[in-house]
Amino acid sequence: MGTCINPADVPKVKFYTGEEVPCVGMGTFGSDRFTAEQVSAAVAGAIRCGYRMFDCAACYGNEDQIGEVFKAAFDEGVVERKDLYIMTKVWNDMHDRVEESCRKSIADLQCEYIDLFFIHWPFPNYHAPGCDVDSRNPDSKPFSVEEFMSTYRQCEELVEKGLIRHIGISNMTIPKLEAVLPEMKIMPVACELELHVCFQQQELFDYLVAHNIQPIGFMPLGSPQRPERDMCPEDVADLQTPEMKEIAQAHGVHPATIALKWAHQRGQIPIPFSVHEAEYVSNLKCMTEDPLTDEEMAKIATLERNNRLVKGQVFLWEGAKDWHDLWDEDGVIVTL
Repeated sequence: MGTCINPADVPKVKFYTGEEVPCVGMGTFGSDRFTAEQVSAAVAGAIRCGYRMFDCAACYGNEDQIGEVFKAAFDEGVVERKDLYIMTKVWNDMHDRVEESCRKSIADLQCEYIDLFFIHWPFPNYHAPGCDVDSRNPDSKPFSVEEFMSTYRQCEELVEKGLIRHIGISNMTIPKLEAVLPEMKIMPVACELELHVCFQQQELFDYLVAHNIQPIGFMPLGSPQRPERDMCPEDVADLQTPEMKEIAQAHGVHPATIALKWAHQRGQIPIPFSVHEAEYVSNLKCMTEDPLTDEEMAKIATLERNNRLVKGQVFLWEGAKDWHDLWDEDGVIVTL
């Protein structure tokens, strides 16, 4: 094991509850490129190098292997359970069986409780793991406030039962949030959404912050190694833009480091993923040193290209025009 970063040196982000959590986490979605053993080995290394937040999901197919890593870290005294902030998600095929999904994740992750439990997508439109971009489930339906709130109510019950500590939402839009937030008894502490320098989602970002919901950004590097099904010819490679290369050169680092510094200084929690020790160590260490200047932050703010990479085509319902219908881009929830 190489470099270790003292977790106390990693800046914190405060939720509306007053709880402070690390400003960066480690993602664990790599099932399209890496085995569960490779991902869990990276988690083991990350714990020892100083990571304390991990973003998991049932549909990633690796929670049981990651659970073995967590158990070993607890048993060996590397960390205590209270030291880790463990996040996971209910997948689309379990929206009516949320407690069952949660209990399975707790058992697989061997972690006693979940710190932050997300509704992975705001509709129960299931697709099989590894399917291609043209796959469609004939049972898929548009977003329904009633169905979403049924799922969310089950999450609220999990808080009351002590199985989870906080609720999260994910892949939402402002119209969907406007429809469901007034219905909630327990407000979500965070929202996971795609955030990177060429897809900054400023309006949604500001809406979340104004409602005391912490943005957690997935694909913070623009995911150059995302699944082929999510690639389109018009996509922009964030880290290859001249501005990112110029700022990286000024700091003597890779553009990926600049993307993570930007994310942190902007106010979101990035959750980068890597199985390579040098990369995940660097991703954590860069949060503790050499911040970007105001001028550099302003320059990155100009890189917005509306470059959505996870378009969600596999979740479309019969009658939908295309993936834009998933994202309510005209300010109205798209229905049949």
